[in-house]
Amino acid sequence: MMLSYLVPAVLVLLLLAASIRILPEYKRGVVFFLGRFQSVKGPGLVIIIPAIQKMQVVDLRVITMDVPEQDVISQDNVTVKVNAVLYFRVVDPEKAIIQVEHFVNATSQLAQTTLRSVLGKHDLDEMLSERDKLNDDIQEIIDASAEGWGIKVANVEIKHVDLDESMIRAIARQAEAERERRAKVIHAEGELQASKKLVEAANIMSENPAALQLRYLQTMNDMSNKNASTIVVPLPIDIMEAFQKVKGSVAKPSSRPSPAADDASDDNDDGRK
Repeated sequence: MMLSYLVPAVLVLLLLAASIRILPEYKRGVVFFLGRFQSVKGPGLVIIIPAIQKMQVVDLRVITMDVPEQDVISQDNVTVKVNAVLYFRVVDPEKAIIQVEHFVNATSQLAQTTLRSVLGKHDLDEMLSERDKLNDDIQEIIDASAEGWGIKVANVEIKHVDLDESMIRAIARQAEAERERRAKVIHAEGELQASKKLVEAANIMSENPAALQLRYLQTMNDMSNKNASTIVVPLPIDIMEAFQKVKGSVAKPSSRPSPAADDASDDNDDGRK
């Protein structure tokens, strides 16, 4: 009698064990009833009728996927190897199970093809300097394509762009030439600004002789502070101006006739007489 009661009790316990599922907060169960979609259940306690209902569990947490290294030919015909990392999560468990088989693998393949197609439309300089823009473009394309699978792409990040040794040396030479060009431009701009300031200072000093005198005295002070063996005797600027006036008056032609010219003119008058 005890054995006759024990067997059904064991069968009931086994049936309950096969029927009860406990799903954590970050998981959902897609339940099928005789092969047809019934509902999405969870989290918590979920009861499934064995052999009649079937449940597939989907994780709703963000999945980090490493996109394998891809050979990319840029728009300027440079071959590089690029890999990236993809962050995505399931937002609709029903579509993730029904609309696509193995949504993780499908997302990985989609990310690889999108990475090659997007980077192939840009130059090498854009791959190296505009990664944020390229990341946004790749994310938008993958997100739009995976939306029908119930997947939301959170972020895409390009990790490495590997170049050949010859390309690395060429980029280094290009960067060095760019630095030299910037240095020459900055030097030329400094010379231009300095020349403009010198012209302004010369105009101010020409209008105000006192400023020129102060500059003269400042120069003499600077020379006296240095350990030099040359002795400099200051000469007032007024004396120099007086010398310039005398020089100008001497250089002017005299309007009064010379005595020799007067004698020559008198001899000519006597001869005519």
